[in-house]
Amino acid sequence: MNIRNYHFHLYYPLAEREQAAVILNQLAKEKPGTQIGTIWDKPVGPHPIGSCQVTVERKDFSEMVEWFLANRKDYSVFIHPDTGHDLEDHTQHVMWMGKEHPLKTEIFKKS
Repeated sequence: MNIRNYHFHLYYPLAEREQAAVILNQLAKEKPGTQIGTIWDKPVGPHPIGSCQVTVERKDFSEMVEWFLANRKDYSVFIHPDTGHDLEDHTQHVMWMGKEHPLKTEIFKKS
């Protein structure tokens, strides 16, 4: 498996977008240069609730796991590798912190 990087998705109820933004702003302050995506105010892609993707280099994986364990509050974090195989990345190679949420994986084509 060729892992390019990892995606950490912070999940939050849409009504709590601002509270999630506080966590992500803290991440940006404590880990400058971290790639933090859009803090969505709607479900996007396979993600069933509000989410924000944080792209993490392989070398920083364990450090980011520890950061989210300490700072995610009651929010879930969905973690998967980016191998270029979206369906497998979002179904077979996943990790969760907190509550799991069913993904809308039907958007991905089988490879």
